[in-house]
Amino acid sequence: MPGIISKLKNYARSPQGRRTIARGRREAADPRRRAQAKSLLGRLRGGGRGHGGARY
Repeated sequence: MPGIISKLKNYARSPQGRRTIARGRREAADPRRRAQAKSLLGRLRGGGRGHGGARY
C-alpha cells in the first residue's frame, strides 16, 4: 500500500497536480493572498488576537 508521500508525488506529477501547483505559485506571488495565508497560519498556530484560544 503506497504511503502518503508517494501519493503526493504521484499527484504532483499528474496534470491536475501541475495545475494546482501553478495556481498556488500564482496566488503566492499576490501580496494580498500572501497576507491572507500569513493570517491563516497565525490563527492555526494559535497566534490569534487572544480570543480564548482555538475553537474546535
